[in-house]
Amino acid sequence: MKFECVDQYLQLLEQVDSWFSDSMRLCSTSIACREGCSSCCRGLFDITLLDAALLQRGFSRLSVTLQNEVKRRVNERLQQLQLQWPEFTPPFILNRLPHDQWLHMPENDLTPCPLLGDDGRCMVYEHRPLTCRLHGLPQIGMQGDVLCDSYCTLNFQNCDPLSLVELRADFDQFFQREVELLSQFSQQLTGRSQTELDTFIPTALLIDFDRFA
Repeated sequence: MKFECVDQYLQLLEQVDSWFSDSMRLCSTSIACREGCSSCCRGLFDITLLDAALLQRGFSRLSVTLQNEVKRRVNERLQQLQLQWPEFTPPFILNRLPHDQWLHMPENDLTPCPLLGDDGRCMVYEHRPLTCRLHGLPQIGMQGDVLCDSYCTLNFQNCDPLSLVELRADFDQFFQREVELLSQFSQQLTGRSQTELDTFIPTALLIDFDRFA
C-alpha cells in the first residue's frame, strides 16, 4: 500500500534535523552529540505507526544479510516483550493493551536497538523516528516556553540549556503537523482518523501494513 503522507512526514523530519544541526553549530561547545554515539539507542520507547512505516522503508533498503540479522534480534526482543505483555500480538499496537501496562516501561532496560550497527551507527539513520531526532536536546518554543526539559546528561554540563535562545524552534508547528499526518495515515490505514497508534521500534518492523487489522 502506498502512503503519500509518509513522504510528507519525512519532509517534516528533515526540518527537525535542520533545527538539531543548527543547535549543534550554535552551541558546539556545549553539545557532545556526535556521529557514532549510541548511548540513547537503548531500551524501550514508543513510536507512532507513521514512524513505523518510515522505518520499514529504510529497513527494506538494507542488504539481505543485514535484514536477516535484524530480524533475528527483533524476534528475540519480541519473545522478551511477550513475557511481560502476552496480549501484545499482531499488529503490535500498544494502545490496544490495558493503558496502565505499556505506559510503565522498565527504566533499567539497556537492550540495544535492533537497528543499531556494531559500529554504533543507526542502520536506517535517514528513516529513524521523530523521537530519535529530538533526543539529546530540550524542546523550547519560540517564546521560551519549555515543551520538554529533558536532555542528554553529556550535554550542557556548564550551562542551563533552557535559557539558550539558540535552541528555540517552532515545536508547536512541528507537532501539529505530525498529528495531521498521523491522522491522514490512520484514515488510509484503518478507515478512521486516529492520533494514538503506537508501537515499539522492534515490532515496527513486524507490522504488515497491507493486511492491517
